Amino acid sequence: MNAPGTWQHTAVLLAEAIDAIAPPPVEPGASATAGVYVDGTFGRGGHSRALLARLGPQARLVVFDKDPEAIAVAQALAAADARVSVVHASFAAMQAELARLGISAVHGVLLDLGVSSPQIDNPERGFSFRFDAPLDMRMDTTRGQTAADFLASATERRIAEVIREYGEERFALQVAKALVARRQSGGPVRTTAELSQIVAGAVKTREPGQDPATRTFQALRIFVNAELEELEQGLNAALSLLVPAGRLAVISFHSLEDRIVKTFIARHSRDEVDRRAPFAPAKAMPLHSLGRVRAGEDELRANPRARSAILRVAEKRALEAMP
Repeated sequence: MNAPGTWQHTAVLLAEAIDAIAPPPVEPGASATAGVYVDGTFGRGGHSRALLARLGPQARLVVFDKDPEAIAVAQALAAADARVSVVHASFAAMQAELARLGISAVHGVLLDLGVSSPQIDNPERGFSFRFDAPLDMRMDTTRGQTAADFLASATERRIAEVIREYGEERFALQVAKALVARRQSGGPVRTTAELSQIVAGAVKTREPGQDPATRTFQALRIFVNAELEELEQGLNAALSLLVPAGRLAVISFHSLEDRIVKTFIARHSRDEVDRRAPFAPAKAMPLHSLGRVRAGEDELRANPRARSAILRVAEKRALEAMP
């Protein structure tokens, strides 16, 4: 395993995300921002460091990550800044882990979803078809099933379901058949190069400029790490924890993630009308959507990986706005 910090990462939508969950003081000379904040996806700490620069001395920041390498970086930051607490766990466990720390409410939650640049660029992690490496794909390398283990044991039907559902791959069945045929004839796929080669032979057409293995690699990564299920759990935890006027900010990078975030915010921000009593006041919902943000041209030139990023922001409604 490489030393923490070897693999570099540029935080996406950095200023926009920090302004979203901890808006700068309106009045010059106003007190620094206080409260309890959560960075649910610490990564290499770009968002956390920027948020700490915004927060005052009495504030607290709790950072989560599943990746042991990210946790090592986070612990170094915590050793230098007493405001930081580190949790080696998924943000899906946010409510229980914060309760363990004696925290029952927070003022802001930031989630930067998906795989980080250091995870992609480190061949040892097995996230990328650009390198030949063991087919791992776990964000937490200390537990759970690897992608290779899944492909070695799952049925053809199950493999096809995963690739179709999480990769939106229209050739999912053909890929699954090829993988099972390889398993039966010469042993299961164990490396990223082997997987990439088999997928290339099964996927007959692909969008210009996209590697045939892109969707299958995405699907296996999402499945192995239960990313979409954990996202649903994390969003519900954030809604429960946020204080009135507290902010939720979520950065997503593909349509499956963004659809979940968009639907969640919409479901909890549209006032409900009782059809049995259409003239009664609408039931106020707990969130207020503050819209979405995309990376600007300057950021895109500096960091092309920001092209697909979407930041969605919502605010917990004040108590007086609730029924």
